[in-house]
Amino acid sequence: MTTLNEIADAAPAGTPADARFPASQYAEAGNYFDDYAGELTRALSSIRRADIEKAAEILIDAYTYGACVFSCGNGGSASIANHLQCDHVKNVGNGTDLSPRVMSLVANVETITAIANDHAYEDIFARQLQSQARSGDVLLVISSSGRSANIVRALAWARDNGLRTIALTGFGGGDARKLAEVAIHVDCTNYGVVEDLHQTIMHALAQYIRQSRMAPDAVATNVF
Repeated sequence: MTTLNEIADAAPAGTPADARFPASQYAEAGNYFDDYAGELTRALSSIRRADIEKAAEILIDAYTYGACVFSCGNGGSASIANHLQCDHVKNVGNGTDLSPRVMSLVANVETITAIANDHAYEDIFARQLQSQARSGDVLLVISSSGRSANIVRALAWARDNGLRTIALTGFGGGDARKLAEVAIHVDCTNYGVVEDLHQTIMHALAQYIRQSRMAPDAVATNVF
């Protein structure tokens, strides 16, 4: 079946060869690890701190006023979406006045497969939002390429129905970067590095929000 775009994340066509890591074969794992770490550091420096601030503000508002935050992604990004639900539900409310409402749209395989089978895989997230989301809620998507059709459709539906939107992207950012109210972009063309930093962003947001609502002396005595 032909889809709107590629369903699964894939490296955008036309990515310059000299922008890729690795650019050549390695003979030793230790050397590869060193250069992987170097690429991780370089990509980390590309993330705009202002976008982190904006995303944190959106999430704090949602958690303060009882809006629901929905997360989604494909493949490795799906695991980060599930992990986001875990950490933001369990940890953000630990020692704070917040009770986050977070739902991962990739956690229900029965619903996902039913929508994909009876409608289209591109609709697996948007149709869940149609049933569950309300104006004022938040959609946070994770997509290394930013081009996955189901991610783009979810963002478009959220935008048109009063949800605030955050996208974690890499590579060129795709339509997800354009559609989201806030796009936290990792300038990198290596899936492992992009996913590592998306996970880091997710953890940092959870920990920042938690400590921001704790007494100052409690921050130093708690484990994060």
